[in-house]
Amino acid sequence: MARTTHTVTNQSPPLTGYDVYSADRVLTEAVERHLDPELSEEAGDELAALGRAAGSTQVQEWGVQADENTPRLRTHDRHGHRIDEVEFHPAWHRLLGKGVAAGLTAAWNRPGGHVRRAAAFLVWTQVEAGNCCPLSMTHAAVPALRTDPELAAEWEPRLTSTIYDRELRPAHLKAGALFGMGMTEKQGGSDVRANTTAARPLDEDGTYELTGHKWFCSAPMSDGFLVLAQAPGGLTCFLVPRVLADGTRNVFLLQRLKDKLGNRSNASGEVEFDGTWARRVGAEGQGVRTIIDMVTATRLDCVIGSAGLMRQAVAQAVHHCGHREVFGAKLVDQPLMRNVLADLALESEAATTLALRLAAAYDDGGEQERALLRIAVPAAKYWVTKRCSPVAVEAAECLGGNGYVEESGLPRLVRESPLNSVWEGAGNVQALDVLRALRREPAALDAYLQEVGRARGADHRLDGAIKGVLTELADLQGIEGRARRLVERLALVLQGSLLVRFAPSEVADAFCAARLGHDGGATFGTLPSTLDLASVVERARPRP
Repeated sequence: MARTTHTVTNQSPPLTGYDVYSADRVLTEAVERHLDPELSEEAGDELAALGRAAGSTQVQEWGVQADENTPRLRTHDRHGHRIDEVEFHPAWHRLLGKGVAAGLTAAWNRPGGHVRRAAAFLVWTQVEAGNCCPLSMTHAAVPALRTDPELAAEWEPRLTSTIYDRELRPAHLKAGALFGMGMTEKQGGSDVRANTTAARPLDEDGTYELTGHKWFCSAPMSDGFLVLAQAPGGLTCFLVPRVLADGTRNVFLLQRLKDKLGNRSNASGEVEFDGTWARRVGAEGQGVRTIIDMVTATRLDCVIGSAGLMRQAVAQAVHHCGHREVFGAKLVDQPLMRNVLADLALESEAATTLALRLAAAYDDGGEQERALLRIAVPAAKYWVTKRCSPVAVEAAECLGGNGYVEESGLPRLVRESPLNSVWEGAGNVQALDVLRALRREPAALDAYLQEVGRARGADHRLDGAIKGVLTELADLQGIEGRARRLVERLALVLQGSLLVRFAPSEVADAFCAARLGHDGGATFGTLPSTLDLASVVERARPRP
Protein backbone atom coordinates (compact mmCIF):
# COMPACT_ATOMS: atom_id res chain seq x y z
CA MET A 1 0.00 0.00 0.00
CA ALA A 2 1.40 3.36 -1.02
CA ARG A 3 2.12 5.86 1.69
CA THR A 4 0.04 9.03 1.64
CA THR A 5 3.24 11.09 1.34
CA HIS A 6 3.90 9.57 -2.08
CA THR A 7 0.90 11.05 -3.82
CA VAL A 8 2.08 12.25 -7.26
CA THR A 9 0.64 15.54 -8.44
CA ASN A 10 1.51 18.28 -10.92
CA GLN A 11 3.48 16.00 -13.24
CA SER A 12 2.82 15.99 -16.98
CA PRO A 13 1.62 12.71 -18.49
CA PRO A 14 3.90 10.97 -21.01
CA LEU A 15 3.63 12.32 -24.53
CA THR A 16 2.62 9.01 -26.06
CA GLY A 17 -0.28 7.34 -27.80
CA TYR A 18 -0.59 10.07 -30.43
CA ASP A 19 -0.02 10.63 -34.15
CA VAL A 20 3.35 12.38 -34.45
CA TYR A 21 2.62 13.43 -38.03
CA SER A 22 -0.96 14.67 -37.73
CA ALA A 23 -0.16 16.50 -34.49
CA ASP A 24 2.42 18.61 -36.32
CA ARG A 25 0.54 21.40 -38.09
CA VAL A 26 3.64 22.83 -39.72
CA LEU A 27 4.59 19.50 -41.27
CA THR A 28 1.12 18.55 -42.46
CA GLU A 29 0.66 21.96 -44.06
CA ALA A 30 4.03 21.69 -45.83
CA VAL A 31 3.19 18.27 -47.24
CA GLU A 32 -0.16 19.52 -48.56
CA ARG A 33 1.52 22.61 -50.00
CA HIS A 34 4.19 20.75 -51.94
CA LEU A 35 2.31 17.67 -53.13
CA ASP A 36 -0.05 17.52 -56.07
CA PRO A 37 -3.65 17.26 -54.80
CA GLU A 38 -4.11 13.78 -56.27
CA LEU A 39 -1.22 12.54 -54.09
CA SER A 40 -2.15 14.31 -50.86
CA GLU A 41 -4.75 11.86 -49.55
CA GLU A 42 -2.63 8.76 -50.14
CA ALA A 43 0.48 10.42 -48.72
CA GLY A 44 -1.44 11.76 -45.74
CA ASP A 45 -2.77 8.30 -44.91
CA GLU A 46 0.70 6.75 -45.15
CA LEU A 47 2.29 9.46 -43.03
CA ALA A 48 -0.47 9.32 -40.42
CA ALA A 49 0.03 5.56 -40.10
CA LEU A 50 3.74 6.10 -39.56
CA GLY A 51 2.94 8.95 -37.16
CA ARG A 52 0.73 6.70 -35.06
CA ALA A 53 3.47 4.09 -34.92
CA ALA A 54 6.06 6.72 -33.96
CA GLY A 55 3.84 8.00 -31.17
CA SER A 56 2.96 4.58 -29.78
CA THR A 57 4.24 3.43 -26.42
CA GLN A 58 5.73 0.29 -27.94
CA VAL A 59 7.76 1.99 -30.66
CA GLN A 60 8.96 4.69 -28.27
CA GLU A 61 10.17 1.93 -25.96
CA TRP A 62 12.06 0.40 -28.88
CA GLY A 63 13.81 3.72 -29.30
CA VAL A 64 14.89 3.71 -25.66
CA GLN A 65 16.07 0.11 -25.86
CA ALA A 66 18.07 0.70 -29.04
CA ASP A 67 19.81 3.69 -27.46
CA GLU A 68 20.55 1.96 -24.16
CA ASN A 69 21.85 -1.28 -25.74
CA THR A 70 24.66 -0.14 -27.97
CA PRO A 71 26.09 -2.24 -30.83
CA ARG A 72 28.80 -4.79 -30.09
CA LEU A 73 31.69 -5.66 -32.37
CA ARG A 74 32.47 -9.33 -32.94
CA THR A 75 35.74 -9.65 -34.84
CA HIS A 76 35.95 -13.46 -34.51
CA ASP A 77 33.63 -16.40 -33.98
CA ARG A 78 34.14 -18.94 -31.20
CA HIS A 79 36.40 -21.05 -33.43
CA GLY A 80 38.76 -18.14 -34.09
CA HIS A 81 37.58 -17.34 -37.60
CA ARG A 82 37.49 -13.66 -38.55
CA ILE A 83 33.87 -12.58 -39.11
CA ASP A 84 33.82 -8.79 -38.48
CA GLU A 85 30.16 -8.51 -37.52
CA VAL A 86 28.18 -6.01 -35.49
CA GLU A 87 25.52 -7.24 -33.09
CA PHE A 88 22.46 -5.07 -32.44
CA HIS A 89 19.63 -5.21 -29.93
CA PRO A 90 16.37 -6.58 -31.42
CA ALA A 91 14.80 -3.12 -31.01
CA TRP A 92 17.28 -1.74 -33.55
CA HIS A 93 16.17 -4.25 -36.15
CA ARG A 94 12.49 -3.55 -35.43
CA LEU A 95 13.02 0.18 -35.92
CA LEU A 96 15.10 -0.25 -39.05
CA GLY A 97 12.56 -2.67 -40.48
CA LYS A 98 9.73 -0.22 -39.96
CA GLY A 99 11.76 2.59 -41.49
CA VAL A 100 12.49 0.57 -44.62
CA ALA A 101 8.86 -0.57 -44.87
CA ALA A 102 7.74 3.06 -44.62
CA GLY A 103 9.66 3.94 -47.79
CA LEU A 104 12.53 5.85 -46.21
CA THR A 105 14.84 4.48 -48.89
CA ALA A 106 12.30 4.59 -51.73
CA ALA A 107 12.00 8.25 -52.72
CA TRP A 108 13.59 8.26 -56.14
CA ASN A 109 10.94 6.42 -58.14
CA ARG A 110 7.72 7.67 -56.51
CA PRO A 111 5.64 10.71 -57.49
CA GLY A 112 6.30 13.36 -54.87
CA GLY A 113 8.72 10.86 -53.39
CA HIS A 114 11.15 13.31 -51.81
CA VAL A 115 8.50 15.36 -50.01
CA ARG A 116 6.79 12.23 -48.76
CA ARG A 117 10.07 10.72 -47.63
CA ALA A 118 11.26 13.96 -46.01
CA ALA A 119 8.08 14.12 -43.93
CA ALA A 120 8.44 10.47 -42.95
CA PHE A 121 12.13 10.93 -42.12
CA LEU A 122 11.27 13.92 -39.93
CA VAL A 123 8.65 11.84 -38.11
CA TRP A 124 10.84 8.76 -37.70
CA THR A 125 13.81 10.77 -36.41
CA GLN A 126 11.65 11.67 -33.41
CA VAL A 127 11.51 8.02 -32.35
CA GLU A 128 15.24 7.26 -32.45
CA ALA A 129 17.71 9.02 -34.70
CA GLY A 130 20.42 6.36 -34.86
CA ASN A 131 18.53 4.01 -37.18
CA CYS A 132 18.03 6.89 -39.59
CA CYS A 133 21.74 6.83 -40.55
CA PRO A 134 21.64 3.64 -42.66
CA LEU A 135 18.27 4.74 -44.05
CA SER A 136 19.86 8.00 -45.16
CA MET A 137 22.98 6.35 -46.62
CA THR A 138 20.91 3.87 -48.60
CA HIS A 139 18.60 6.57 -49.95
CA ALA A 140 21.52 8.80 -50.91
CA ALA A 141 23.51 6.09 -52.68
CA VAL A 142 21.03 5.90 -55.57
CA PRO A 143 22.12 9.04 -57.51
CA ALA A 144 25.78 8.03 -57.23
CA LEU A 145 25.07 4.55 -58.60
CA ARG A 146 23.11 6.05 -61.48
CA THR A 147 26.38 7.29 -62.95
CA ASP A 148 26.86 3.64 -63.94
CA PRO A 149 23.62 2.35 -65.54
CA GLU A 150 24.69 -1.29 -65.20
CA LEU A 151 25.35 -0.94 -61.48
CA ALA A 152 22.16 1.06 -60.98
CA ALA A 153 20.09 -1.63 -62.72
CA GLU A 154 21.58 -4.25 -60.41
CA TRP A 155 21.49 -2.41 -57.08
CA GLU A 156 18.76 0.25 -57.21
CA PRO A 157 15.82 -2.20 -56.89
CA ARG A 158 17.40 -3.57 -53.72
CA LEU A 159 18.14 -0.18 -52.21
CA THR A 160 14.66 1.19 -52.89
CA SER A 161 12.94 -1.97 -51.66
CA THR A 162 10.54 -1.79 -48.71
CA ILE A 163 11.80 -5.14 -47.40
CA TYR A 164 14.40 -5.22 -44.63
CA ASP A 165 16.68 -8.25 -44.87
CA ARG A 166 19.23 -8.22 -42.06
CA GLU A 167 21.17 -11.34 -43.07
CA LEU A 168 24.70 -11.05 -44.43
CA ARG A 169 24.58 -12.92 -47.74
CA PRO A 170 25.16 -12.18 -51.43
CA ALA A 171 23.11 -9.20 -52.50
CA HIS A 172 21.58 -11.02 -55.47
CA LEU A 173 19.88 -13.37 -52.99
CA LYS A 174 18.30 -10.51 -51.02
CA ALA A 175 14.99 -8.73 -51.55
CA GLY A 176 16.35 -5.55 -49.98
CA ALA A 177 19.78 -4.11 -49.18
CA LEU A 178 21.30 -1.25 -47.20
CA PHE A 179 24.32 0.89 -48.01
CA GLY A 180 26.97 2.63 -45.97
CA MET A 181 29.73 5.04 -46.90
CA GLY A 182 33.44 5.41 -46.21
CA MET A 183 35.24 8.57 -47.28
CA THR A 184 37.07 10.00 -44.26
CA GLU A 185 40.61 8.92 -43.44
CA LYS A 186 42.82 9.69 -40.45
CA GLN A 187 45.15 12.06 -42.25
CA GLY A 188 42.58 13.91 -44.34
CA GLY A 189 39.31 14.48 -42.54
CA SER A 190 37.08 16.43 -44.91
CA ASP A 191 39.99 16.79 -47.35
CA VAL A 192 39.15 13.59 -49.21
CA ARG A 193 41.68 14.35 -51.96
CA ALA A 194 44.37 13.54 -49.36
CA ASN A 195 43.06 9.96 -49.09
CA THR A 196 45.73 7.27 -49.29
CA THR A 197 43.63 4.12 -49.76
CA ALA A 198 44.97 2.57 -52.96
CA ALA A 199 42.97 0.85 -55.70
CA ARG A 200 44.83 -1.64 -57.95
CA PRO A 201 43.04 -2.67 -61.17
CA LEU A 202 42.26 -6.37 -61.57
CA ASP A 203 41.96 -8.34 -64.79
CA GLU A 204 38.17 -8.01 -64.98
CA ASP A 205 37.24 -4.61 -66.38
CA GLY A 206 36.00 -2.22 -63.73
CA THR A 207 37.17 -4.31 -60.77
CA TYR A 208 39.89 -3.37 -58.31
CA GLU A 209 41.65 -4.46 -55.15
CA LEU A 210 41.66 -1.91 -52.31
CA THR A 211 44.33 -1.49 -49.64
CA GLY A 212 43.99 1.12 -46.92
CA HIS A 213 41.73 2.30 -44.14
CA LYS A 214 38.71 4.44 -43.33
CA TRP A 215 38.64 6.44 -40.12
CA PHE A 216 34.83 6.71 -40.18
CA CYS A 217 32.71 4.12 -41.93
CA SER A 218 29.00 4.77 -41.55
CA ALA A 219 26.71 1.79 -40.90
CA PRO A 220 29.41 -0.94 -41.17
CA MET A 221 26.81 -3.74 -41.01
CA SER A 222 25.44 -2.76 -44.44
CA ASP A 223 25.37 -4.88 -47.60
CA GLY A 224 27.50 -2.48 -49.63
CA PHE A 225 29.53 0.69 -49.31
CA LEU A 226 30.54 3.58 -51.49
CA VAL A 227 34.15 4.49 -50.78
CA LEU A 228 36.83 6.73 -52.25
CA ALA A 229 40.28 5.45 -53.12
CA GLN A 230 43.27 6.43 -55.26
CA ALA A 231 43.22 4.59 -58.60
CA PRO A 232 45.92 5.06 -61.25
CA GLY A 233 43.80 7.83 -62.76
CA GLY A 234 43.23 9.63 -59.46
CA LEU A 235 40.62 9.69 -56.70
CA THR A 236 37.81 7.35 -57.70
CA CYS A 237 34.52 6.08 -56.29
CA PHE A 238 34.07 2.35 -55.65
CA LEU A 239 31.33 -0.01 -54.57
CA VAL A 240 32.51 -2.47 -51.92
CA PRO A 241 30.07 -5.36 -51.32
CA ARG A 242 30.08 -6.89 -47.85
CA VAL A 243 29.57 -10.40 -49.22
CA LEU A 244 30.83 -11.50 -52.62
CA ALA A 245 28.67 -13.19 -55.23
CA ASP A 246 30.04 -16.65 -54.38
CA GLY A 247 29.00 -16.27 -50.75
CA THR A 248 32.42 -15.54 -49.27
CA ARG A 249 32.96 -12.52 -47.07
CA ASN A 250 34.80 -9.63 -48.66
CA VAL A 251 37.87 -8.40 -46.78
CA PHE A 252 36.27 -5.80 -44.53
CA LEU A 253 38.23 -5.66 -41.28
CA LEU A 254 36.44 -3.83 -38.50
CA GLN A 255 39.11 -2.50 -36.15
CA ARG A 256 36.78 -0.93 -33.60
CA LEU A 257 33.48 0.86 -33.18
CA LYS A 258 33.46 4.52 -32.24
CA ASP A 259 32.32 5.43 -28.73
CA LYS A 260 30.16 8.44 -29.64
CA LEU A 261 28.51 11.26 -27.73
CA GLY A 262 25.11 10.52 -29.26
CA ASN A 263 23.71 8.39 -32.08
CA ARG A 264 24.70 5.52 -29.85
CA SER A 265 22.36 2.91 -31.29
CA ASN A 266 24.08 3.22 -34.68
CA ALA A 267 27.46 1.68 -35.34
CA SER A 268 30.28 3.76 -36.79
CA GLY A 269 33.53 1.94 -37.35
CA GLU A 270 37.15 2.07 -38.37
CA VAL A 271 37.72 -0.24 -41.32
CA GLU A 272 40.80 -1.75 -42.93
CA PHE A 273 40.92 -2.89 -46.55
CA ASP A 274 43.56 -5.50 -47.36
CA GLY A 275 42.97 -6.94 -50.82
CA THR A 276 39.32 -5.93 -50.69
CA TRP A 277 37.36 -6.51 -53.91
CA ALA A 278 35.62 -3.42 -55.31
CA ARG A 279 33.76 -2.32 -58.41
CA ARG A 280 34.47 1.13 -59.90
CA VAL A 281 31.58 3.61 -59.95
CA GLY A 282 32.05 6.29 -62.59
CA ALA A 283 35.33 7.11 -64.28
CA GLU A 284 38.77 7.04 -62.70
CA GLY A 285 39.72 10.38 -61.24
CA GLN A 286 36.07 11.46 -60.97
CA GLY A 287 35.43 10.22 -57.43
CA VAL A 288 34.25 13.50 -55.95
CA ARG A 289 32.07 14.28 -58.97
CA THR A 290 30.54 10.79 -58.77
CA ILE A 291 29.76 10.87 -55.09
CA ILE A 292 28.72 14.54 -54.80
CA ASP A 293 25.02 13.84 -55.35
CA MET A 294 25.14 11.33 -52.52
CA VAL A 295 26.76 13.94 -50.29
CA THR A 296 24.10 16.51 -51.21
CA ALA A 297 21.29 14.07 -50.42
CA THR A 298 22.77 13.19 -47.03
CA ARG A 299 23.29 16.86 -46.25
CA LEU A 300 19.61 17.46 -46.85
CA ASP A 301 18.90 14.57 -44.49
CA CYS A 302 21.01 16.39 -41.89
CA VAL A 303 18.62 19.33 -42.24
CA ILE A 304 15.52 17.11 -42.09
CA GLY A 305 16.88 15.11 -39.16
CA SER A 306 17.73 18.24 -37.17
CA ALA A 307 14.25 19.60 -37.89
CA GLY A 308 12.84 16.35 -36.51
CA LEU A 309 14.92 16.55 -33.34
CA MET A 310 13.89 20.17 -32.82
CA ARG A 311 10.24 19.32 -33.37
CA GLN A 312 10.34 16.56 -30.77
CA ALA A 313 12.17 18.78 -28.27
CA VAL A 314 9.62 21.58 -28.72
CA ALA A 315 6.69 19.17 -28.58
CA GLN A 316 7.94 17.76 -25.28
CA ALA A 317 8.49 21.24 -23.85
CA VAL A 318 5.08 22.59 -24.87
CA HIS A 319 3.36 19.39 -23.72
CA HIS A 320 5.03 19.55 -20.30
CA CYS A 321 4.30 23.23 -19.80
CA GLY A 322 0.69 22.71 -20.85
CA HIS A 323 0.17 20.40 -17.86
CA ARG A 324 2.53 21.73 -15.22
CA GLU A 325 1.20 24.37 -12.83
CA VAL A 326 3.27 26.98 -11.02
CA PHE A 327 2.19 30.01 -9.02
CA GLY A 328 -1.46 29.23 -9.66
CA ALA A 329 -1.37 28.93 -13.45
CA LYS A 330 -0.21 26.58 -16.17
CA LEU A 331 3.40 27.11 -17.13
CA VAL A 332 2.40 27.61 -20.75
CA ASP A 333 0.32 30.63 -19.69
CA GLN A 334 3.10 32.29 -17.73
CA PRO A 335 4.35 35.24 -19.85
CA LEU A 336 8.05 34.47 -19.59
CA MET A 337 7.71 30.75 -20.27
CA ARG A 338 5.34 31.52 -23.14
CA ASN A 339 8.06 33.71 -24.62
CA VAL A 340 10.60 30.89 -24.39
CA LEU A 341 8.24 28.33 -25.93
CA ALA A 342 7.26 30.68 -28.74
CA ASP A 343 10.90 31.36 -29.56
CA LEU A 344 11.64 27.63 -29.68
CA ALA A 345 8.56 27.05 -31.81
CA LEU A 346 9.76 29.66 -34.33
CA GLU A 347 13.07 27.84 -34.73
CA SER A 348 11.32 24.52 -35.21
CA GLU A 349 8.80 25.84 -37.71
CA ALA A 350 11.45 27.62 -39.76
CA ALA A 351 13.56 24.44 -39.92
CA THR A 352 10.65 22.22 -40.98
CA THR A 353 9.40 24.68 -43.57
CA LEU A 354 12.84 25.02 -45.14
CA ALA A 355 13.52 21.26 -45.12
CA LEU A 356 10.28 20.45 -46.95
CA ARG A 357 10.86 23.24 -49.47
CA LEU A 358 14.23 21.74 -50.37
CA ALA A 359 12.71 18.26 -50.66
CA ALA A 360 10.14 19.72 -53.07
CA ALA A 361 13.00 21.13 -55.16
CA TYR A 362 14.33 17.59 -55.52
CA ASP A 363 10.92 16.40 -56.72
CA ASP A 364 10.67 19.24 -59.22
CA GLY A 365 14.07 18.45 -60.71
CA GLY A 366 14.05 21.50 -62.99
CA GLU A 367 17.17 23.46 -63.83
CA GLN A 368 16.31 26.39 -61.59
CA GLU A 369 15.43 24.15 -58.65
CA ARG A 370 18.73 22.29 -59.02
CA ALA A 371 20.54 25.61 -59.04
CA LEU A 372 18.71 26.66 -55.87
CA LEU A 373 19.75 23.46 -54.12
CA ARG A 374 23.39 24.20 -54.89
CA ILE A 375 23.34 27.13 -52.47
CA ALA A 376 20.35 26.33 -50.28
CA VAL A 377 21.39 22.83 -49.17
CA PRO A 378 24.80 23.73 -47.71
CA ALA A 379 23.41 26.98 -46.28
CA ALA A 380 20.51 25.13 -44.63
CA LYS A 381 22.81 22.35 -43.47
CA TYR A 382 25.10 24.96 -41.90
CA TRP A 383 22.39 26.88 -40.09
CA VAL A 384 19.64 24.43 -39.18
CA THR A 385 22.00 21.83 -37.76
CA LYS A 386 23.72 24.47 -35.64
CA ARG A 387 20.41 25.63 -34.18
CA CYS A 388 19.51 22.11 -33.11
CA SER A 389 21.68 21.95 -29.99
CA PRO A 390 20.55 25.21 -28.37
CA VAL A 391 16.92 24.27 -29.07
CA ALA A 392 17.33 20.85 -27.44
CA VAL A 393 19.12 22.28 -24.41
CA GLU A 394 16.55 25.06 -23.90
CA ALA A 395 13.67 22.60 -24.31
CA ALA A 396 15.20 20.36 -21.64
CA GLU A 397 15.40 23.39 -19.34
CA CYS A 398 11.66 23.95 -19.83
CA LEU A 399 11.15 20.67 -17.99
CA GLY A 400 13.40 21.80 -15.17
CA GLY A 401 15.10 18.97 -13.31
CA ASN A 402 12.84 16.49 -15.08
CA GLY A 403 14.49 17.42 -18.36
CA TYR A 404 17.90 16.48 -16.97
CA VAL A 405 16.74 12.94 -16.18
CA GLU A 406 17.16 10.22 -18.81
CA GLU A 407 13.57 9.01 -18.47
CA SER A 408 12.30 12.27 -19.93
CA GLY A 409 13.99 11.56 -23.28
CA LEU A 410 15.44 15.07 -23.47
CA PRO A 411 19.04 14.06 -22.62
CA ARG A 412 19.00 11.70 -25.60
CA LEU A 413 17.90 14.60 -27.84
CA VAL A 414 20.63 16.81 -26.37
CA ARG A 415 23.32 14.18 -27.04
CA GLU A 416 22.05 13.63 -30.57
CA SER A 417 21.71 17.32 -31.43
CA PRO A 418 25.34 18.13 -32.46
CA LEU A 419 25.70 15.16 -34.82
CA ASN A 420 24.18 16.57 -37.99
CA SER A 421 26.37 19.66 -37.76
CA VAL A 422 29.49 17.46 -37.90
CA TRP A 423 28.33 14.75 -40.28
CA GLU A 424 28.87 15.27 -44.03
CA GLY A 425 31.08 18.28 -43.50
CA ALA A 426 31.18 20.57 -40.47
CA GLY A 427 30.23 24.24 -40.51
CA ASN A 428 33.30 25.61 -42.27
CA VAL A 429 33.00 23.01 -45.03
CA GLN A 430 29.41 24.07 -45.69
CA ALA A 431 30.27 27.77 -45.65
CA LEU A 432 33.12 27.30 -48.11
CA ASP A 433 30.89 25.17 -50.33
CA VAL A 434 28.43 28.06 -50.54
CA LEU A 435 31.28 30.39 -51.53
CA ARG A 436 32.32 27.99 -54.29
CA ALA A 437 28.79 27.95 -55.64
CA LEU A 438 28.62 31.74 -55.59
CA ARG A 439 31.92 32.03 -57.47
CA ARG A 440 31.45 29.27 -60.02
CA GLU A 441 27.71 29.02 -60.61
CA PRO A 442 25.95 32.37 -61.19
CA ALA A 443 22.70 30.50 -61.81
CA ALA A 444 22.71 29.36 -58.18
CA LEU A 445 22.65 32.91 -56.82
CA ASP A 446 20.03 33.91 -59.40
CA ALA A 447 17.81 31.01 -58.29
CA TYR A 448 18.25 31.94 -54.63
CA LEU A 449 17.41 35.60 -55.22
CA GLN A 450 14.35 34.67 -57.26
CA GLU A 451 13.18 32.38 -54.45
CA VAL A 452 13.50 34.94 -51.66
CA GLY A 453 12.24 37.65 -53.99
CA ARG A 454 8.83 35.98 -54.13
CA ALA A 455 8.20 37.41 -50.65
CA ARG A 456 9.62 40.88 -51.31
CA GLY A 457 7.36 43.71 -50.24
CA ALA A 458 5.47 41.63 -47.66
CA ASP A 459 7.64 42.56 -44.66
CA HIS A 460 10.00 45.50 -44.37
CA ARG A 461 12.43 43.57 -42.15
CA LEU A 462 12.73 40.82 -44.75
CA ASP A 463 13.25 43.43 -47.46
CA GLY A 464 16.02 44.98 -45.41
CA ALA A 465 17.65 41.61 -44.83
CA ILE A 466 17.63 40.82 -48.56
CA LYS A 467 19.27 44.17 -49.20
CA GLY A 468 21.86 43.36 -46.53
CA VAL A 469 22.73 40.06 -48.24
CA LEU A 470 23.25 41.87 -51.54
CA THR A 471 25.53 44.36 -49.78
CA GLU A 472 27.57 41.48 -48.30
CA LEU A 473 27.89 39.90 -51.74
CA ALA A 474 28.98 43.17 -53.32
CA ASP A 475 32.06 43.31 -51.09
CA LEU A 476 34.18 40.23 -51.87
CA GLN A 477 37.25 41.52 -50.03
CA GLY A 478 38.09 38.97 -47.34
CA ILE A 479 34.85 37.12 -47.97
CA GLU A 480 36.23 33.76 -46.81
CA GLY A 481 36.74 35.16 -43.32
CA ARG A 482 33.12 36.37 -43.39
CA ALA A 483 31.72 33.18 -44.88
CA ARG A 484 29.88 32.03 -41.77
CA ARG A 485 28.21 35.39 -41.33
CA LEU A 486 27.13 35.41 -44.96
CA VAL A 487 25.80 31.84 -44.97
CA GLU A 488 23.88 32.43 -41.75
CA ARG A 489 22.16 35.43 -43.36
CA LEU A 490 21.43 33.48 -46.54
CA ALA A 491 19.72 30.77 -44.51
CA LEU A 492 17.77 33.17 -42.31
CA VAL A 493 16.55 35.22 -45.26
CA LEU A 494 15.42 32.05 -47.03
CA GLN A 495 13.58 30.88 -43.92
CA GLY A 496 12.02 34.30 -43.45
CA SER A 497 10.82 34.46 -47.04
CA LEU A 498 9.16 31.05 -46.74
CA LEU A 499 7.44 31.92 -43.46
CA VAL A 500 6.20 35.24 -44.83
CA ARG A 501 4.64 33.38 -47.75
CA PHE A 502 3.28 30.31 -46.02
CA ALA A 503 3.10 30.64 -42.21
CA PRO A 504 0.38 32.39 -40.16
CA SER A 505 1.02 36.11 -39.82
CA GLU A 506 1.86 35.86 -36.11
CA VAL A 507 4.64 33.35 -36.86
CA ALA A 508 6.09 35.32 -39.76
CA ASP A 509 5.90 38.56 -37.77
CA ALA A 510 7.73 37.07 -34.80
CA PHE A 511 10.40 35.45 -36.96
CA CYS A 512 11.11 38.60 -38.96
CA ALA A 513 11.23 40.70 -35.80
CA ALA A 514 13.63 38.46 -33.90
CA ARG A 515 15.74 36.85 -36.64
CA LEU A 516 15.84 39.53 -39.34
CA GLY A 517 14.94 42.74 -37.54
CA HIS A 518 17.25 42.09 -34.57
CA ASP A 519 14.40 42.73 -32.12
CA GLY A 520 15.41 39.83 -29.93
CA GLY A 521 18.24 38.76 -27.66
CA ALA A 522 21.01 36.16 -27.86
CA THR A 523 19.02 33.53 -25.96
CA PHE A 524 15.57 32.03 -26.40
CA GLY A 525 12.74 33.81 -24.63
CA THR A 526 13.70 37.33 -25.66
CA LEU A 527 10.99 37.99 -28.26
CA PRO A 528 9.20 41.37 -28.19
CA SER A 529 6.30 41.13 -25.75
CA THR A 530 4.01 42.94 -28.20
CA LEU A 531 3.84 39.87 -30.47
CA ASP A 532 1.03 37.30 -30.46
CA LEU A 533 3.10 34.67 -28.71
CA ALA A 534 0.16 32.64 -27.40
CA SER A 535 -0.87 31.79 -30.97
CA VAL A 536 2.68 30.78 -31.87
CA VAL A 537 2.84 28.39 -28.90
CA GLU A 538 -0.61 26.99 -29.55
CA ARG A 539 0.37 26.18 -33.12
CA ALA A 540 3.31 24.12 -31.81
CA ARG A 541 1.27 22.17 -29.25
CA PRO A 542 1.11 18.43 -30.05
CA ARG A 543 -2.41 17.01 -29.82
CA PRO A 544 -2.25 13.47 -28.38
